[in-house]
Formats: sequence, C-alpha cells, structure tokens
Amino acid sequence: MPPSTPSESSAPSPTYSDISLRVNGETYTLPVDHRTTLLDALRERLDLTGSKKGCDHGQCGACTVLVDGRRSLACLQFAVATQGREVTTIEGVADGDRLHPVQQAFLDLDGYQCGYCTPGQICSALGVIEEHAAGWPSAVTADLSPQAAAAPLDADEIRERMSGNLCRCGAYASIVEAVARAAAPDADGSGAGARGTEVTA
Repeated sequence: MPPSTPSESSAPSPTYSDISLRVNGETYTLPVDHRTTLLDALRERLDLTGSKKGCDHGQCGACTVLVDGRRSLACLQFAVATQGREVTTIEGVADGDRLHPVQQAFLDLDGYQCGYCTPGQICSALGVIEEHAAGWPSAVTADLSPQAAAAPLDADEIRERMSGNLCRCGAYASIVEAVARAAAPDADGSGAGARGTEVTA
C-alpha cells in the first residue's frame, strides 16, 4: 500500500510573507522571511543603516528604535510583527535639516565618541523623555504612590532609564547631561535656556 499523501491542511506554511512597513512616515512593501528581524529588514532591505547591530541579543541597545513611540530592540522584534505600526529610526528623528533637541544636545555636550551606539542612545532618550512625561516610574523612583508627582528627571533617573544602552567609549556622563538638557521644558534644539537643567553624572 503506498504511503498516504499529506492533506493540504497538514502541509507546512510558507515561510515568506509580503508585509507593509511604515517607517519614518513612509510605507514600504516587501517580502520577508518570517524569521527576519526588524533590524535586518531596516538595514538590509530598506538601507536604513543608522540602527546598529551590536550584540544581536538585545543586551547593548545599539539597535533601539521607536515603535508607536515606545522603545523597541529591533534585533529582537520580528519585522512581520510591526505591520500596522509606526516605526521611527534615527533617520526619521530630525525635522529636515533641523536637528531634534535630543540630537542637538548630544552634539553640544559630546554625548558620543565613536558614534556607533549613538543612534540607539538617541532613540532611547526620546523614549525616556516621553515615558517620564507620561509619569511612568523607574526602578529608582522613590515614591510610587498613585498621588505622587512625577519624580524629577535627575541623574539617577536618567542613568536607570538609559541603562539598557551601553557605550563602549564610556561617554555616559555626557549622555546623562544631554538627556537632561533635551528634557528641559524650554529645550529648542539649540540648548538655549536649558543650561539650568544640566546634571552632574
């Protein structure tokens, strides 16, 4: 008796899908293997190479992007899981030729050295500032009671909230100052008026 033929329902699923990615305000349609990470889709398929591949294990933060405004490690995020969501990479942070206040603060305060981790640091800082503004506590927030006011974004808070982003050059002191300056209510991209918010790391 010949072996039975598998039914269509038991046949393996295709490993590729056509997906639509919304990145930095542009929509891209491309076929991807289901195992393709968002990082590889951005770098290898869309030529958006600002997001860096560091450890490829979600431990260094060099690949950090924003997905619907929240921080995401692109090396751990499947590209197919980002359909219908808004992805922002370092290439989409500036407003044309005008740098975002976070970018300007990193530039003014030397918040980088080799620059490899800087795109992830900047995207993470954007997420940190939004999370803090929304009242989200961190592991070092002292008062977690519902009626407590938001903790000030001081050096301890910034260090804790940015702890997922590693800098092998050791520019941490300047990174903390840059995030504090950019988070100032009157930060305008030039650093003007925000000097009073600089902190000592």
